[in-house]
Amino acid sequence: MAQPTTLASAGDELLYRLDNGIGIVTFNRPQQRNALTFGMYERLGQICRAAKLGGEVKVIVVTGAGDKAFAAGTDISQFRSFTTGEQGVEYEAKMAHEFAAIDGCSVPVIAAISGACTGGGAAIAACCDIRVATADMKYGFPIARTLGNCLSAANLSKLVSIVGAPRVADMLLTTRLIEAPEALASGLVTYVLPDHAAMMAQAMALATRITTHAPITMNVTKDLLRRLRTEGNGFDDRAYTARAYGSADFREGLDAFLTKRTPQWTGK
Repeated sequence: MAQPTTLASAGDELLYRLDNGIGIVTFNRPQQRNALTFGMYERLGQICRAAKLGGEVKVIVVTGAGDKAFAAGTDISQFRSFTTGEQGVEYEAKMAHEFAAIDGCSVPVIAAISGACTGGGAAIAACCDIRVATADMKYGFPIARTLGNCLSAANLSKLVSIVGAPRVADMLLTTRLIEAPEALASGLVTYVLPDHAAMMAQAMALATRITTHAPITMNVTKDLLRRLRTEGNGFDDRAYTARAYGSADFREGLDAFLTKRTPQWTGK
């Protein structure tokens, strides 16, 4: 097995390495419960936008350093300079740009969640395709008793699509945090593991499995699910169907199946 290679970092606050086709992003501020700086959001967005079909990165895993927090929201000290509502509008627009990069990433993105996953960290996790968590996970947006700001309509829409409007309203208005059993039952997470090590092992096993799958099939699936969420059921999906069936990967998969060999996907 090839040794992991560090590709880039935003200072030491966000680490990124590539390991056998798996891009591993680590929020690296454990003493601050991995509270997110603006630069960390931006770097994560850059990584997701840079992942292309047929490239080195087949899947991305996002996690937090240590076992106490995935990310406990945005570092609140960065809001000290905010004095007008317009600054909040600009901030949310910037966040929307980075969240869209995660949601629209060409390859699958897995959130590997230990402990606290709140505020901006919870928004990032919601943009990922699969969420794996520890038994001590706590998820939510306690902003009504902390900052007094609000979530954007896009963030609310994403949350509603995952857990439903009543639970989102309850979570935001009461500021309670969803714990692992409820997260699993509601579909917010698909796996709950007893501790950080087991959770990371599960996340990496899922990522390894995904690296062997057809990139176009996964990309089309992600796009269609996103459009179903944002546009409803009335859009024309024929271009997606034609893209998949007309791809070299479809012909490769068909031949591999019939000749009983492992397909070699190219994302073309």
